[in-house]
Amino acid sequence: MPRFKPKGTLEQSASGDLWKHTLSRIPTVLGRLAYLTSLRDPNSGTYRHHGLTTMFGRDESIKALRSSHEEAFTEWLGFSLKEKYADLDHYLESIEGPRESIAEHWLNTASYRAFVPGAAKEFERELFCTDLENLLAAIRTAGARN
Repeated sequence: MPRFKPKGTLEQSASGDLWKHTLSRIPTVLGRLAYLTSLRDPNSGTYRHHGLTTMFGRDESIKALRSSHEEAFTEWLGFSLKEKYADLDHYLESIEGPRESIAEHWLNTASYRAFVPGAAKEFERELFCTDLENLLAAIRTAGARN
């Protein structure tokens, strides 16, 4: 597959380009997780990004997307519960609809489980899901009081 690299506009690596032109512009870590999850085929687990593939090749593109997903996941896990709540709250503000309704929907569908990268260890998966479920429940409960 031919690669097109306009001079002076690309980073040296697919990961650098992905960060500079896309991920750095997403203000929340949870937003980055949601974005990267949307690029992963739910049936095969393969990441797909036409622009990165065109510029850096399929293998480099997949590698960059996978590692970026794992890095964002690790970053979110490293947050304190207070930081996780703030990141979640900020992300929910960017989604159209009442945040309490979104929290309720997420809890009912467990769609956030797809945010976990395939390479995550079981304890990381459990920590992510437990913390997110507790935070979503707190948001839902706070909305019911108002």
